[in-house]
Amino acid sequence: MIKFEVIRWKNFLSTGGQFTEVSFNRSSTTLIIGENGAGKSTILDALCFALFNKPFRAINKPQLVNSINQKQMVVEVEFSIGTKQYKIIRGGKPTIFEIYLNDELLNQDAAARDYQKYLEDQVLKLNYKSFTQIVILGSASFTPFMQLRIDHRREVIEDLLDIKIFTTMNAVLKDKITEVKTNITQLDSQIEIGKTKAKLQQDYIKTLEEDKQKKVEDVQKRISETNDEISLLSLRVDDIQRQEASLQSTISDATEVRNKQSDVGSIIKKLSERIKSQKTNISFYDEHDVCPTCSQSLEDEVKRKAKELHECKVEEFTLAIQELTKQQDTLTTRINGIATVEGEISKHKSNIIGYNTQVIAAQNYIQRLQAEITTGNGNTTNIEDERNKLKTLAKDVVEKAENKSRLVEEKHYLDIGGMLLKDTGIKTKIIKQYLPVINKLVNKYLQLMDFFVTFELDETFTEKIKSRHRDEFSYASFSEGEKAKIDLALLFTWRTIARMKNSASTNLLMLDEVFDGSLDINGTDFVMTILNTLGEDSNIFIISHKDSLFDKFRSVIKFEKKNGYSQIAK
Repeated sequence: MIKFEVIRWKNFLSTGGQFTEVSFNRSSTTLIIGENGAGKSTILDALCFALFNKPFRAINKPQLVNSINQKQMVVEVEFSIGTKQYKIIRGGKPTIFEIYLNDELLNQDAAARDYQKYLEDQVLKLNYKSFTQIVILGSASFTPFMQLRIDHRREVIEDLLDIKIFTTMNAVLKDKITEVKTNITQLDSQIEIGKTKAKLQQDYIKTLEEDKQKKVEDVQKRISETNDEISLLSLRVDDIQRQEASLQSTISDATEVRNKQSDVGSIIKKLSERIKSQKTNISFYDEHDVCPTCSQSLEDEVKRKAKELHECKVEEFTLAIQELTKQQDTLTTRINGIATVEGEISKHKSNIIGYNTQVIAAQNYIQRLQAEITTGNGNTTNIEDERNKLKTLAKDVVEKAENKSRLVEEKHYLDIGGMLLKDTGIKTKIIKQYLPVINKLVNKYLQLMDFFVTFELDETFTEKIKSRHRDEFSYASFSEGEKAKIDLALLFTWRTIARMKNSASTNLLMLDEVFDGSLDINGTDFVMTILNTLGEDSNIFIISHKDSLFDKFRSVIKFEKKNGYSQIAK
């Protein structure tokens, strides 16, 4: 049994930065009151958020963080199961999700979804749908059992009866059956392929035996053709080598020409430097009338003669450069011609290498062909080896056929297991055992609420409702007050079944504004009578606007708004 003990929250919806705390085991019945918007129903959203990561009402998760503080939203809930004490902490901005067992943090899986699955499957043994059918009945964001789809009804009852394991087993079994079917299909394909390969191998061996001599003759013919090809390639190589030698003789002066071009270039560079030096001297005499070294005055006649001497040198060097440039152009033309010839020679060398490579490849090919003739097998693999390959193929086909037989037998047993585990199998038998009890309890609670109809669920979870006069009705045909009574009767029934099974049993029951809606005064009194029979180990919280209910509860919690934040009134 899950015994919820305390819940606290801060920066959650309209709650501020100080923790609001509610003790679940404060008394057997507690009334929660307050004006609209005071934060009464926040406790439902906080509890569902802490346990299932989503609120009870239709509120987007980002909106759960207090819009004023906008950070450090935290909800903590503590409960015990037997001797184990649990504490769940969940929050936003920053995101928090921690599960503590006896004050020690449980190892968190890499994926929060896996951590949540552990909480629901291993700890609570309840999912969100089942929790809201057994623990909470509200007027907002609540789908009564009778308005659930058939598959969701089944899910709730399977949780209650603790037979959801069969659904899990069935899912695993379906995967296993699919895997076995796939393996059988693959084996069928492999067996057919193996048979085809064996047939081809048989034909191949027969061909080898029949065409052995013919293939030897064919090998000899290919050797002769390859020898002819080698001869042709050798002639081509000889011809190219002669062309290469002829070209080589035309560029015998290549080294001498390149060296001479280099020397001429070096001389031109030196003469250019000298011209530059002479021009510098001429500029000196143009710009100076006094010697910067001895500070003596430079006569015009001295300057004129010095300039004439330097200008003569410049002219002499310039003429020499012009003559050398002509020689350099002639050498460049020759070098370009040499480069062209060298390119042709390079192509010839490349062609020679290519032809020689082909000759070597042809010679190697001839050696392989001759080796085949020597062994007497032509170009075929040894026939005995091929026969061994045929035996291996046949053995492989036999092994796969045996594996297929084993898988077919395994699938037969898996199919039987699947029939037992599907919805119409063992689960239906278990549910049928509980249906009379469920129907009896529902009708009992309906009568306690002064609603005299006969309610019956069948194994497909389809309802049949009859009046005293045996007229049949549907759930939708009743008034909202009558629907509320049916919803409450089912809620009390699920809690009773949960206690019987002790699979989803809990001390906590929370009803949100159920007395403020469709129930009349008599209906309210009848429900209170039922609540008072649930036992001292139950902790019932009723959220309501009705002040007239004060004297019916052992404790009262009042929520109020102060400075824009919801809090418990002191």
